[in-house]
Order: sequence, then structure tokens, then C-alpha cells
Amino acid sequence: MDSFMPASRLMPVSRPMPVFCGIVPPHLLDRLARAGDPAVAAAARRTLVADAAHRTGRRLTTVTGAPPPAQEVVPGPQRTLYDAGNRTVLPGTRVRSEGDGPVRDATVNRAYAGLGATFELLLTAYGHDSIDGAGLPLDATVHYGEDYGNAFWNGEQMVFGDGDGEIFLDFTGPVDVIAHELAHGFTQHSANLAYFGQPGALNESVSDVFGSLVKQYTLGQTADRADWLIGAGLLAPGVGGVALRSMKAPGTAYDDDVLGKDPQPATMADYVRTGRDNGGVHINSGIPNHAFHLLAVQLGGKAWERAGRIWYDTMTSGGLRADASFTDFAGETVAAATARYGRGEEREAVVKAWSQVGVRAE
Repeated sequence: MDSFMPASRLMPVSRPMPVFCGIVPPHLLDRLARAGDPAVAAAARRTLVADAAHRTGRRLTTVTGAPPPAQEVVPGPQRTLYDAGNRTVLPGTRVRSEGDGPVRDATVNRAYAGLGATFELLLTAYGHDSIDGAGLPLDATVHYGEDYGNAFWNGEQMVFGDGDGEIFLDFTGPVDVIAHELAHGFTQHSANLAYFGQPGALNESVSDVFGSLVKQYTLGQTADRADWLIGAGLLAPGVGGVALRSMKAPGTAYDDDVLGKDPQPATMADYVRTGRDNGGVHINSGIPNHAFHLLAVQLGGKAWERAGRIWYDTMTSGGLRADASFTDFAGETVAAATARYGRGEEREAVVKAWSQVGVRAE
């Protein structure tokens, strides 16, 4: 992930800051690159090289600024799918456009459906038109790279690898992976959270929250029936784990000889201070993830309704700074709950959830 300065020092906070955001943390890929299995190690190294190139591209765009493309707002999602043909040139060959029927490639169809599911949740639950609120077209490329072990949002489009088949399977498989990456675009166009330290962990957590909400919405699940896993079905058979992350029980998603053990903390008592992974953005995101899970379960019902609405309002209120700490974010969620629901059970549940993970919410 990119290690650049907070957005407030690079450009006006109101201006979207595009960053490279991959679903698989770099510390995990670093470990795989040292695996004893040559095929696993080689695939991880190729993934790291490709990711590094995209990080550089995002840094240049962030520093110089990229003018927003002129576009006509069209009702409904505007999806375009491309096939990279296992090369790394984007976007690739167009293979399916909005309104086209399914194609023979199941990967293309899954990506198309996942983009649509994310668009539908944002519009139906929150009245938010695409990830920018103004009908932004949703572009995605599949079959990126050779055994590429990641999926990412590069500030402009989605990209999905096929995985190596040994550690990771097709990254279009779990709908929450698709939604997670698109939610980075939502953050880019709303609160614009800087991608380092606590604001970076919040950036990752918001993507996990909305990724999980899209999965629950698609499955019609209530909070108590959801698995609260991010990337369930992504790990290959034989890997010791169930997903990349667990919002219900951070630190328990995997424990494998090759992958290592899930390092996520569930509370501030175990907060990880590190210079890796942009200050632990994929690690410490477990803390706000856990707070959201606790809130959603306490409120009950469909998590995208009250709990999700509070998080959505927080991200779009205009009151959240790009360099927000966990305490800042918690305070804004309390303010959002109070503004929408008054000083009732919703507000109390928000304060309690943050307290349970060791974050002060006022």
C-alpha cells in the first residue's frame, strides 16, 4: 500500500485522493513470497511487483491531480467488464457492457453481478447513486496478470486476479471482495480518508463494513445470521483458514503454516504499532470492524438499515477529517446516530460498541 502523506498536505481535503487498495495485505504477500513452495512464492512475487507498479501510478496521480472525466449521468448502473487475458495492461478487451446478457466466462458474470449488487445496496438503502453519488460508471477488469493473487481499486476501476489455485482462488468469487474494493471508491469520493495509520485502518474498515453489508443484503441475512467474514471462499482447499478477516472475531480468520496467523486485534488493548502495511491499515482495521459488528448485532435486524445508515451518514456528513483517528471517527458516529435517531437506543448502542473495543466515543 502507498506510504504517502495525509491528504490534507497533498491537496485540498475536499478533493478525492485516489490510492491503490488491494484486498490482500502486503505483509501477507511478503510472507507468501518466502514460501517453500516455488510456485506459491513465484506467484506472490509477481503479485508484489504488479502492485508496486500500481502504487507508483497512484502516487503520481495523487501529487499531480487528475481532472474528473466529463460524464453524462444515466439512470441505473453503468457497468463495463474487460478481460486482461492474464496480462497486466489495463483495461484489456471489453467483454460485457451494461444490459448485455451473461457470457460464457463465469468470472466475467460474477464481477458484473457484484458490481450491480454494490450499486443496488448504495442506491436502495441510502439513495446514493453509484460510488460517487453521481452515477459514476463502474469499470472492472478480470483475469489480470499471471496467477495474480489480489483484487484492487486503483482510483478509477476494479481489477481482479485469478489467484494461484494453491493459496487464493478467483477473486470474483466472494461478493464482499468486489464490494470491499468498490467501497474504497466510495471513501475516495466521500470522507477521503488518508491511507496511513488510523485513518488508513478506518479506510480499510469502511470497505470491510460495506463489503459485508452487500453480502448480507444479497443473501437477505439479518445481523445475527451473517458470518461477518471478509473473503470467505477465497482461500484454496487445504489452507488453514476460513477468510482473510473476521469482523466478529478479529485475529481468527486464518492460522496456516504458509500464511501465518491472522494478526488483527479486536480491541485497542492489542493495537499494533508498525511501519509496515502503511502503519498497519489492514491489521488495526480489526478494531473498528469489531465495533461495527457489535453495534449491528446489538441493534439487531438488517445491519444495512440502522447500523449501516449510521456509518453511511458519518462518511457523507462532511464532518469527518481526512486524517481522522479512531476517536474522531467514533465521535462522528455518535453525532450521526444522534442526528438521525435522537438520544435513544441507537446512540447508546454506538457508544457501547466503541467502549467495548476500547475507543472513547463522545
